[in-house]
Amino acid sequence: MIEEKKQHKNYLFGLLGKNISYSFSSGYFKEKFEELELVNHEYQNFDIQSIEEFSNVLQHNSLCGLNITIPYKEEVLPYLDEIDFEAKEIGAVNTIKFLENGKCKGYNTDVVGFLNSLKPLLELHHTKALIIGTGGASKAIAYALKKLHIDFVFVSRNPVNENEIHYSNLTQELISEHTIIVNCTPLGTFPETDLCPDIPYQHITSKHLLYDLIYNPALSTFLQNGKNKGAIIKNGLEMLQLQAEKSWQIWNS
Repeated sequence: MIEEKKQHKNYLFGLLGKNISYSFSSGYFKEKFEELELVNHEYQNFDIQSIEEFSNVLQHNSLCGLNITIPYKEEVLPYLDEIDFEAKEIGAVNTIKFLENGKCKGYNTDVVGFLNSLKPLLELHHTKALIIGTGGASKAIAYALKKLHIDFVFVSRNPVNENEIHYSNLTQELISEHTIIVNCTPLGTFPETDLCPDIPYQHITSKHLLYDLIYNPALSTFLQNGKNKGAIIKNGLEMLQLQAEKSWQIWNS
C-alpha cells in the first residue's frame, strides 16, 4: 500500500485542533514520512478557532487522514459520514479516515494508546480511578478503564451526571480509595505550566498512580505533586505515540 502511494500522488494528513502550535503529531509524522521515504506525504496543523471552520478545511484540502485534538473530539461528530463502533460507544473521535467514495469515517485510537501504556503500571490495589475532566479525551479513558474492570468517577467543575462529582467533594477517604488518578484536562500544558487540577494532593500516597494526558512539559505540576508523595507517575507521551501508530494503521488499511 505504501509503495503504491509513493508512485501515484501526494497524500495530505493533518491535525485538527485549537491553539496546537506545540503539537506532538506534526513532528512525529514528518519524521515517520522521512524514515519511510514517503516524499509525497505531508502532515499539517489545521488550527481553527471553532468547529464551524472545519468545513473550510475540508473544502480547500484533499485529505487522506486527520487526527483530532482538544476541543473538537466530540464537536466533530456531526461532520462525519460514518463512525466506527468503538468510537460511537465512546462518543468521541480522534482519528478520521477519508474514504475513496468521498466519505469520512471517525475512529478513536486514544483507547488503545491509554490502555497499552497504563497496563504495565497496574498493581493489584489499582481497582478504582478518578477521571479529572469530562471532555472528549475523558470518554476514551473511561472506556479503557471499563475494559480493565476498573471502577471510576469523573471529577468536574460542573457535575451533571450521576457518576460525576465536584472537586470540593474529594475527601481523604475518596482519594484513598481511588488509587488511580487521570488528568484529562489541559491544565498545566505549556506555557501555563504552573497550573494543575485542584485536588487535595496531601492525601496522595505511594499506592497511587497519577497519569497525566499532558506531555508538554514532561513533568507537569500534577505529576510533580504526585511524585513528591511517592506515587507512580506517567505522562501522555507514550499514549500519543501508540495512538498515532494506530491512526497510521487505519489510514493505510
